[in-house]
Parts: sequence; structure tokens; C-alpha cells
Amino acid sequence: MAPDMAPDFGKLILNHIPDAVVVTDPDGVVACWTPGAVALFGYAEQEALGRSLAELVAAPAPVGPGLQPGLACQEALLRASDGTLVYVDCSCRAVAAAQGALAYQVWSLKDVTPLKVLRDARLVEARFGDLLESVPDAIVIANAGGRIVLANRQAEALFGYARGELRGLALESLMPQRLRLAHVGHRSGYASRPQPRPMGGGRDLFGLRKGGAEFPVEISLSPVASEEGMLVMSAIRDISARKEIERALHDKNVELVRAVAAKDRFLAGMSHELRTPLNAIIGFAGTMLMKLPGPLNGAQHKQMRTIQTSARQLLALINDLLELTHIESGHIELDLAPLQCRPMLEQLLLQFQPQARDKGLQLEAVSTPSDISVLTDRYAVQQILSNLINNAIKFTEQGNVVVRLSSTAIDDHACVTFSVSDTGIGIAPERHAQLFQAFAALDDGPQRQHQGSGLGLHLSQKLAALLRGRILFESQRGVGSTFTLALPLD
Repeated sequence: MAPDMAPDFGKLILNHIPDAVVVTDPDGVVACWTPGAVALFGYAEQEALGRSLAELVAAPAPVGPGLQPGLACQEALLRASDGTLVYVDCSCRAVAAAQGALAYQVWSLKDVTPLKVLRDARLVEARFGDLLESVPDAIVIANAGGRIVLANRQAEALFGYARGELRGLALESLMPQRLRLAHVGHRSGYASRPQPRPMGGGRDLFGLRKGGAEFPVEISLSPVASEEGMLVMSAIRDISARKEIERALHDKNVELVRAVAAKDRFLAGMSHELRTPLNAIIGFAGTMLMKLPGPLNGAQHKQMRTIQTSARQLLALINDLLELTHIESGHIELDLAPLQCRPMLEQLLLQFQPQARDKGLQLEAVSTPSDISVLTDRYAVQQILSNLINNAIKFTEQGNVVVRLSSTAIDDHACVTFSVSDTGIGIAPERHAQLFQAFAALDDGPQRQHQGSGLGLHLSQKLAALLRGRILFESQRGVGSTFTLALPLD
């Protein structure tokens, strides 16, 4: 072979040596990037040339040892183009120029990730192998490079791998492709602040089985110190069944919300249709009782009174249901204005005097010497007091009902109070807890004597809360009860 045809053995060696050989200038900028470097780090030659070697391959500082120029041989943890961390044995030699100044640095980098995994695996198997096989959760232990060094049988079964097949794989291979890049960043962040992380916290996570099927998982993390550096133990649970239940509950909740909305629309739309015929019944019954169309005998008068009373009770129930629907759907609007309490209370008691006289009860008001004004919704206050007074009369067979107007401090807040006291049947202590529940009648036993829907106190409590007030009560069985509406004066 002619001398000018002799092969360039240096180039031949650089192109075919399996290890990565990188040449950098004194500033660490890549001047030569061999095919071995392309295979190890994933950067094409044109991508690497002219860039800082440290910026290309250096792993995050807390993860492991990096490049250190000048050492004859060292083990370093470096980063490939896809974020994967690889363990390498590297050496660096300085090449001087003719004048003795540094001209280049020649790096020789050999991938020793499998050897590192094997060392770590032997270490953790000796310490944890038998123990982890008895744990019901899937357990995976990875080293600082994110490589699996130990997985128990539960983990292999969960992800669909054969015995020992998970060892050496990157952790990212156990999760869907779309999550892998972000996980590399999360793993680096955890390495900088390693601490136990319990199940159930953090992001929604998914595992990837060997066959390509995704499934939701829950993961706990625990740092494990070892002679070879920090390891991370992960306990992994398949939560597919729980997610199915959560989805089913969500679908049921959506259906329930739709049903409630449909009920609200129905009640709102039917309010006029329900009230109009009842008002007509009540009106015509009143006309008949006034004997305008002609005289009534005793039986007819009693029947017409029953019709009128029943229609009024039904109308009151419809009104309470509609009011409660508006409150719970958030459609009620308060009309706040200054309210002079004494005139309002006196007018309200006039409406209940006939009902009290029919039962032989004395209904009276006791007020402070001067009137009290409060900024509130007049209609809501009247409705609450009407419910309280009506209950007091209904559950009192003899004695009196007294409504007191005063001002006092409750929990260090100035309030105006309307207290309705009676000498009625009272409320047993065991019934106090359910007093304000919807449809909870005070005398719901088989010998029930007092009719009512059980909505009055429940609705009153809702209205009081809208007014930033409270309903307080004291009661003793067989002695009587006192219900107090307290409204803030501020």
C-alpha cells in the first residue's frame, strides 16, 4: 500500500471504540465528539460541537458526583439527552501546547451503569430481600441514577414482568411516555430534599404495564442510606378499583345535582299553579262561611271550616317548601332596610290573637321602653317570628304565650332579640338534637295530636342564618319552651 494511502489509525480507533471519547478546549467546550459519545449520551456530533461539556451531560448537583477535570479515574453520574442518568468511569488527560499551556482535555467515558446496578442490587438484597417479599405492596428500590436495583414479586406481578426482569430498568419505563420527562425533574427535586412521602398525597400518577396498559397508582417514597449512596424505596398500589368507585360516585352526584335542579325548576314553575286553586278554595270557603250565598246548617258550617283550615295548612306547607327550595338553591334575595321592631311585632301579634283566643290563651308582648331599629329583611323576620309564635300557640293548651323584645350581648356581639315563651308541653332532652331538622315533628308518636309538616323550625333556622342571626332555645318537658331569634345590631 502506498504511503499516501495508509489508513488514519487515530480516526479509525476513535470511530470504532465503544467508549465515549470527548475532546474539549481549556474552557470545557467540545471540540471532538466520537460515535461512542453519540451512543452513550444521545447527542449527535453537530449538536455537541461548540457546547460546554458540563452543560451537555452534567447531572443535577444533589444527585451524584459529576465531571472533575484532572483526575486519572473517577466514577461520575451524568445525564443523557433524554434526561436518563448513566454511571460512567471517566478519566481526563490534559494535552499541552508547544509553549506548555493547556491546549485540550481528552475525556474517556465508559458506561458502567449495569455494574453499578449490580453492586447496589447485591447490597440491598442482603439487607432487605427477604423482608420485602413479605410486604403486601409492590416495592421498588432505585439508586440515585433512577435505575431499579430491587423489585419484589408483587411489583413484578403488578407491572407484568418476569422474575429479575425489572432490575436495571429506568424508573421512567414504569410510567406512560407523557409523564417521563416531568418525572425526571421530580426525581431530581426529591434527591435534593429526600424525606418520607406518604401514600395519597401529590399528583395523579399512572403506571405502565409491560404490555402497554395504563393504570392509576398511589406511591409512597422513603430515602434509604447505603454505602453506595442514597437509594429510594417506593411502595406502589394499584388504585383502579377505587378510581372506578370514585367515578361512579361522581356520576351519581352529577345525576343527583341534575335531579335537584329539575326539582327546583318544577317547584318554581308550579308555584303559581299550586297556589291559585288553593287560594280559590280558601276564598270560596270564606264566602260560604260568611253565609253570603245563603244560610248553612251546623254540619255544613263545620265541613266548610274543615275545608278552609285544611286548605290553609296545605298552602302554608307549599309556601314553606318553595321558600326552602329558594334558600337551598341560592335564589333568595334579601331586601335589607331599617326595621322598627316594636311596631312590626305589635302588628304581627294582632294576626295571632284570634288563634290564641280560640284556645283560651293569653298572647302578649313585652318590650323595652324605647324602640329598637335593626338593618334586616322585614319579610324574613316576620316569617321566622310567625313560625315561632304559631308553634308556641299550637303546643300550649293553657296558660300564656309571651313575646319579648330586647337588646343584649351574645358572644360579645350586640344583638336585638325576639323571645317567644310558652307554658306548653315542652321538649324532652333527647329530642333537642333533631329539633331543627326538616320534617322532624315534635310529637311524632302514634298518639300525635298536633298537625304540622315539621318544616317551620328548619326553615326559620335557614332564614336566620341568611340574616347572620341565630335561633336559641330553652325547654323543659311539661313546663314550656322559649325560642329566641337573635339578630346582630351591626
